[in-house]
Amino acid sequence: MTRPTLIGYTAKREELVAAAKELFDMVLSGKVKVQPRQTYPLKEAAQAHRDLEARKTTGSTVLVP
Repeated sequence: MTRPTLIGYTAKREELVAAAKELFDMVLSGKVKVQPRQTYPLKEAAQAHRDLEARKTTGSTVLVP
């Protein structure tokens, strides 16, 4: 049994920084689209945490101002 880990691909800090730059460049160019599954207003941060803890969310959760 295994799970993917970042350290196997980016053993050195320079590799991590380069990989992060490449990813963010792709996001900014539109080649990779990031779509959160759910958003919560910042004033509902406590509810967002409760939902995360209760496993009521899937994928990315974003707090918005």
